Amino acid sequence: MMKVGFDNERYLAQQSAAIRTRIEECGNKLYLEFGGKLMFDFHAARVLPGFDPNVKLRLLQKLGDDVEVLVCIYAGDIERRKVRADFGIAYDSDALKLIDDLRVWNIQVSAVVITRYDEQPAARVFKNKLERQGVRVYTHGFTTGYPTDVDTIVSSRGYGANSVIPTTKRLVVVTAPGPGSGKLATCLSQLYHEHLAGTTVGYAKFETFPIWNLPLKHPVNIAYESATADLRDFNLVDPFHLEAYGQAAVNYNRDVEIFPVLRRILERILGKAPYKSPTDMGVNRAGFGIVDDEAVRDAAKQEAIRRYYRSACEYLMGVVNTDTVQRTELLMEEMGVGARDRAVVQPAAGAARRARDTGKGNDGIYCGAAIELADGTIVTGTNSPLMHAASSLVLNAVKHLAGIPDAIHLLSPSTIAAVAHLKQNVLSSRTISLDLEETLIALTVGASTNPTAQLAMEKLKALAGCEVHMTHVPTRGDEAGLRKLGVNLTTEPVMPSRNLLDG
Repeated sequence: MMKVGFDNERYLAQQSAAIRTRIEECGNKLYLEFGGKLMFDFHAARVLPGFDPNVKLRLLQKLGDDVEVLVCIYAGDIERRKVRADFGIAYDSDALKLIDDLRVWNIQVSAVVITRYDEQPAARVFKNKLERQGVRVYTHGFTTGYPTDVDTIVSSRGYGANSVIPTTKRLVVVTAPGPGSGKLATCLSQLYHEHLAGTTVGYAKFETFPIWNLPLKHPVNIAYESATADLRDFNLVDPFHLEAYGQAAVNYNRDVEIFPVLRRILERILGKAPYKSPTDMGVNRAGFGIVDDEAVRDAAKQEAIRRYYRSACEYLMGVVNTDTVQRTELLMEEMGVGARDRAVVQPAAGAARRARDTGKGNDGIYCGAAIELADGTIVTGTNSPLMHAASSLVLNAVKHLAGIPDAIHLLSPSTIAAVAHLKQNVLSSRTISLDLEETLIALTVGASTNPTAQLAMEKLKALAGCEVHMTHVPTRGDEAGLRKLGVNLTTEPVMPSRNLLDG
């Protein structure tokens, strides 16, 4: 059973109070830059067991009618189709999803800001699409003079060249699909224009990680470094905070490096710098929500292992270089754990060996998979000519949860044969074995006439949050199915077949 290490209600109370205080200190209007994920923050949920991935949305709801949101997206990310890994969708699609999700929560999105815009074709299409669906879109070019020429930055040629985005609420949340989207520049540009108009406003930052009041080498903070290894982020004691207050506070390199420039920009816009350190800028109370330090330490160590496997697979795909993999490996070792210190790794390898010993693989490839259920039980699955390893794993897991004997088939032979016929003879697929998405569809169809399949299907929700490991990189259908089930997946950096497209 997962040990709860984080208290959402305590966090909500402290975080909302801190934001209200900052609004009042800044003259009753605050531009709040949201670092990390505004919603579906699964990294936080993994390293702080008990953390609600959408607690930040609950926070905004708690602040009530005082909130509006600006969504930033970098034009270059649209152009090169940068992908958000946990959803498997591009940043432009994630921005659309973010707007849709915020509407469901009755949180107002005032506008989308496309940053560093230079008429990139894909960015222009994205802009047109939003505007034709009634969403206000503003474009900001690269800030002339940034980052060293403050005189130009804070002038009509710098921030003054940007469009003014009308806002009316006391709290303006500036968020984005991912890092490097131009949130800070958007906030400072708005401060510039608001100050010219005679409005008293402030700026602050909401960044969950690293957690400033945990030790520098606390596993939760090291896990953040592992999560951002491709960005080469690293944590350090905030030297400005230490000098100003004699107190050690943890921050990360990019915020510390940019702080002298940011302080000069704020001085030029506001007349004085409101902060003595990067840590001062933050309104981050996540550390005060931790109620079981041992639980979050253990969870963070497991996250470091997951990040190592992810980087190894991304290297195989050509997404990152060897430096990223080596860094995640070093951080994992710094915590005193290794790649095999994950309960599902060895059982998955054992399943693959059994498949090889019995000759039950597919086309000479023997894949194994393992899942750790909520009660600690480990279930395995292997590939076969009829089914992918992920498919057999999920079916075996729900059969175990439903108390269905192994000898009972959840999918009838006729259903499997029909799908195989469709793939081979109609769709001209090279392989006929069912991936997980196909298996789940077949299970759903069978559940309409088979009470046993219906009973098993009702257990699928119990797989959310479970740990899964596979000996091979999942195919698209397997990855999509596992993502929708909400499992925490790691895989060995090995392709699932000899076909290049499958990888």
